[in-house]
Formats: sequence, structure tokens, C-alpha cells
Amino acid sequence: MKIKTLAIFGCGGLSNLVVDALVKGMLPHYQLIGTMSRSLWKAEYLANKVNSVQQDYHCKAFDSAEELLALKPEFIVEAASPNAFKGFAIDALKNGSSIITLSIGALADEEFYKNVQQAADESNVKVYIASGAIGGLDVMRTTTMMYDSKVTFTTQKGPRSLRGSAVYDPAIETEEKEVFRGSAEDAIALLPHQVNVSVAASLATVGPKEIDVSINSIPDFVGDRHTITIQNEEIDATISIYSKTAAIAGCSVVNTLRNITSPIVF
Repeated sequence: MKIKTLAIFGCGGLSNLVVDALVKGMLPHYQLIGTMSRSLWKAEYLANKVNSVQQDYHCKAFDSAEELLALKPEFIVEAASPNAFKGFAIDALKNGSSIITLSIGALADEEFYKNVQQAADESNVKVYIASGAIGGLDVMRTTTMMYDSKVTFTTQKGPRSLRGSAVYDPAIETEEKEVFRGSAEDAIALLPHQVNVSVAASLATVGPKEIDVSINSIPDFVGDRHTITIQNEEIDATISIYSKTAAIAGCSVVNTLRNITSPIVF
């Protein structure tokens, strides 16, 4: 069994789920060799957790991307932010690392998307878009390949997750309200951490400028519900997923890593 080297860029809760999967033996084809966070203690925490079970590799912790890339990992899990991804991805791809990203919102920038595509192609590596808090990216791509389609993305959230954001209105604490309607490109510009999944859905279908995104706040609502509808002359598809926490996003990274090495791919 060929072991693939893995690094993590961004060491928050979602990366913790990936490391937990490694510790539990769910990713036997990988060895974690490096973690990186601007808060070094977060990187050290994950490195120490995996070093307690890894025998052949010692995972190192860093607070700079340059040191992480010097390890030349084959795969990097990115779970930082769209801006961090933009500052890191091209160098990582040119360095020979494939990336599994959760900060898909960065790819709403058309020029950046093209630069990522070119860097990955020239270096013979890939960028894997994890499904995050949604699913059905394969269905989305398949149906929109068939015919021109209309695609909508509707999100329901509680007001707590919107506090401090550009769309926050005190009225949403007590009343249900649509706080945003527009394209995924505009949505990710206003809410860089909350609507990466809308960009993922748009990239799988009609593009960040063409998808119709609606964000709705509901008092006392816990978690997120994302509903994607795709309609064309032959297909009428609806994908609706509720998640109480963001854990599904971290698990989607684990699933992507497993698919990369599995002889049977879902």
C-alpha cells in the first residue's frame, strides 16, 4: 500500500475532524506530515494528536505557508478562508501539491479560477472541491450538461450566524426575513465564511454570476438548511440538506480523501 503524504492548511474545527479520522484509521493511505495555522498552538495541537498514533512519520507544526510547502506534501487539506486560499493555492499547486479545499468561495473570482486551473494543469496536480455542507455535486453537473438550466440556491440560517456581517439587521432577531438575494459571486463577497457552498453549487452548474442565491434568516433557527433546485426541459431536481453543525463539511473532506485512494469511487 503506497502511503500518500498529507498536510493541513488551517487548523480549526473542521481540520480537527480530518485528524480524528486519521487517528481512527479511516484514512490508512495517508500520513500527516505537516499542519499550519497562523496561531501556532492550533497547528501544534493537531500535530501532537496525530503523532500519538503515527509510527513512521513525525508531523511538524508551522505558522507559515512557506515552511509547510517546503515539506512538499502530495495533498493539502485547506480549511482556512477564501482570502487565505487565494494567497496560498497557486504556490502550493506549483510546488506539486494537490489541494482539497473547503474555501470554494475564492473560486468565484473568475481570474483566480483560471490561474488555479492553469497552475494545476501545468504541475499535473488537482484541486478537489469538497461538497462541504451540501451534496449532489455530481447530479448538478450531470443535469446542467444536458440542457440550459435555471438554478436556485436557498439558505435558511439563524440570526446568530449573521451577527457582525454586512447583511445583519436587528429585526432578524425576532422576524423571518430574506437578508440577501443575488448571485453567488455577490453573496461570497458579502459573506466570505457562510456561503462557500453556494459557490460550489454554482461552479457545478451555471456559474457564480448566473445562479440565483437567496439567504433567509429565521429566529431561533439552529444550523443551516441549503436547498438547490435545477430545472431544464427534461430534469427537475431538488437537493435539500439540513445540518445542525458544520461537521458534515469536515466529513466531506474525509470522504474526498478516501475517494482519491479508493478503487471504488462514490
